[in-house]
Amino acid sequence: MRVLRRAAAMVALLVGAVGIQVVQGGVAQAALPTAAVALGDSFISGEGAGAYQPVVDVSGTAQSFPGWSAANNNAYFCHRSANASLFKASFPNVQDRFNLACSGGQPTDIANASNSRPKGRSVASQLDQLRAVAQTHDIDVVLIGLGSNNSQFTFGDVATLCANRFIADAWTGWWEFWAYLGGDVPQEPCTVSDLASDAEVAAATTETTAALRQILDTLAQIDADGVHQVVLQTYTNPLPLDVVSEYREEDNRSDTRDKFRALGAERYAAGCPIHRASLAPGHVFSQNLGSLVRNSYNTLAAERPGADLRVLDVQKAFDGARLCENPGSPSGALATPVRIQESPNGNVVTSLSGWDKIRVQKAANTCVTYFQTCQEAWHPNAAGHAVLGQCLTGALAAASRTVITCARNPNGTLTIS
Repeated sequence: MRVLRRAAAMVALLVGAVGIQVVQGGVAQAALPTAAVALGDSFISGEGAGAYQPVVDVSGTAQSFPGWSAANNNAYFCHRSANASLFKASFPNVQDRFNLACSGGQPTDIANASNSRPKGRSVASQLDQLRAVAQTHDIDVVLIGLGSNNSQFTFGDVATLCANRFIADAWTGWWEFWAYLGGDVPQEPCTVSDLASDAEVAAATTETTAALRQILDTLAQIDADGVHQVVLQTYTNPLPLDVVSEYREEDNRSDTRDKFRALGAERYAAGCPIHRASLAPGHVFSQNLGSLVRNSYNTLAAERPGADLRVLDVQKAFDGARLCENPGSPSGALATPVRIQESPNGNVVTSLSGWDKIRVQKAANTCVTYFQTCQEAWHPNAAGHAVLGQCLTGALAAASRTVITCARNPNGTLTIS
């Protein structure tokens, strides 16, 4: 009996020392290395943070930067950044990290190859990518950002709508609008209903919840030990509720006047080409995205009371450091400014001063035709993703809470509660 106890103790020491697991049949094998995984869309993939890594496409080929005039469905334009929040967070006991998110990702891309829908990128379903990770790793942390793009609306379309209306209003006079354009180019500020109606948000919530349920079901099937923390992150608005005073008028013209090119150029240079009247509806849109994530969480938490599932609310994580919230923008801001190219050549336009409406329209068309030339606009920059990484660190440490808020203080510190 003493010999048996001694042998058992030796096995226990061996398990602790080298990570051996005893499986059915008495066969021992080395424990898998642990992993943190990111799933979802651009706010998780690292859009805006630069240092984009090659991305494996549906054929199994790693795609590096294919050139500015390449098709936007190229896998590389998932823009998986080495500066994404996943890589900036602190994960004790996690050995490897895998960014499976994709800029423009939608709920349907979770279970289906993204290129199976219009404007999708040529990457396998995120669940298939997750299953591949699980073959070599024990998944301990899963960060998910999902819902800002869906079959009802997308963040990119919303941003483009409001920026284009401002640019058209700034460079086109009322007489040009009616005489030459036939009155078919919207120039008024965005409203809440322009961005996403209540019905569209409700439908997007249903889509997102279904996709999140698929992720949780898959994790239950493939995770080596069945133990993992899942964090659902909300979204943060890159723009303030109002611009700082120096961006409100130029040449005695505000954005409520007919044609205000100097002010338009000033706001573009600062990174916030948008009507002041559009800012409040934009924050309602952000709040609706936050409600979408929370409502999805509430549904899933009720279904799975034993799951380690939590919400990370980052809507206030950029407070005081948004574009045009302070003088000298975009310097010091945590989000990327709107930037366009006159042609898909990599030469970013930082000033529209002195441009006429024809030249502005040409550059705007480049963004439409080659969306990759401007898709970073109004996403967290590298500093912003670093802040989101700190928020994620705090969310994982908050073991007793399931809804965690990360807010930026005036001195730049974060309060996580």
